[in-house]
Amino acid sequence: MRVEFERNFAERGEIGAAVSAYWRGKKVVDLWGGRRTWDGDAPWEEDTMVVVYSTTKGISAMTLAVANARGLVDYDAPIARYWPEFAQHGKEGITVRQLLGHEAGLVRLDEEMSIHRLHDLDGMARVLARQKPAWAPGTRHGYHAMTLGLYMQELIRRVDPAHRTLGRFFREEVAAPLGLDLFIGLSPEIPTRRLATTMPLSLGRALRALPTVPRPLLVRMLWPWSLMHKSMVFNDVDWNDRRCLEVEAPAGNGVGTARAIARLYSVFAEGGAELGVGRETMANITAEPTLHRAKDVVLGVPSSYSLGFLRPGPDAIFGSSPRAFGAPGAGGSFGFADPDARLGYAYVMNKTDFYLFDDPREKALRDAMYRAIATLDGGNSRRAEYAPFSPSGT
Repeated sequence: MRVEFERNFAERGEIGAAVSAYWRGKKVVDLWGGRRTWDGDAPWEEDTMVVVYSTTKGISAMTLAVANARGLVDYDAPIARYWPEFAQHGKEGITVRQLLGHEAGLVRLDEEMSIHRLHDLDGMARVLARQKPAWAPGTRHGYHAMTLGLYMQELIRRVDPAHRTLGRFFREEVAAPLGLDLFIGLSPEIPTRRLATTMPLSLGRALRALPTVPRPLLVRMLWPWSLMHKSMVFNDVDWNDRRCLEVEAPAGNGVGTARAIARLYSVFAEGGAELGVGRETMANITAEPTLHRAKDVVLGVPSSYSLGFLRPGPDAIFGSSPRAFGAPGAGGSFGFADPDARLGYAYVMNKTDFYLFDDPREKALRDAMYRAIATLDGGNSRRAEYAPFSPSGT
């Protein structure tokens, strides 16, 4: 993996990044390097954290899994059982499972939103409860880019006896016991020097990336009335402004290290016992999803989701079996668990690119990792490496 990590900087335009893997419960890869500021020379350090965009969805989904294991929420229960006001405009039958599978049709908000409205969670709950679905719930699926996290947030607030936010529940019940440098709602105590800044998207870079974008997705990106455009519900987001990171957006503004994300997925790859997640919850997570249609009506390409996670499918092949689960993020980040290989993995970076999945930087690292596992399983007793990496000239 180290060779491919070096090649990312030398050949694939990497600026700053980190990758980590836990295999059979042990940390076997922990690499970091480059610059944490895309327009400066501050080095990416061992403890550098970065926003991971929709990779946050997997972190939030694991938080819901802990709540499920504790009997706080039933995946097959109607959301309205926990949140009676949700049962407006035909939503009374939507189950938690349908919401987390992106089947609820709640991809947009009809009211204009700003990221700072998330400080008023009671007000946000009223907005979410009165939203009309974009399609008959359960009849199709489509990526709930930002709204998924908003509904997950309110669901946790309703089922937690202490009525904690999802970010606080995660911090106290998941991150703290495992000692994770990982936040949904960045703590003000984290110094800014620990935060990597992400390279903004630009029209020029987008035009150069057009050949890599699937045609159905491209059409939806360019058409301003598409569900994809409407799913981007906030109009004032700047993920390099820590004020946008200190609110809780559980679908998109998680901040942490690759090491922390890989460690969390490793707990689930090992069966979840370290967090009190038992066989029933894990069986739900790893079960093959049942989809009405393969095509994602928001993105326009085939996709497969279950209980808040992306699952392996024809356009997103990862893991060693269909039991794998994880979440990619805009720009290239990715974290996942492979229960059959007993692997937890994460890659984070600050140069955002335009691949929907299989960013060449991340894919090269993932493939190298599985080659190493195959070698080790074949009788080679050498452990995979972990070490800091500082590429020259970056």
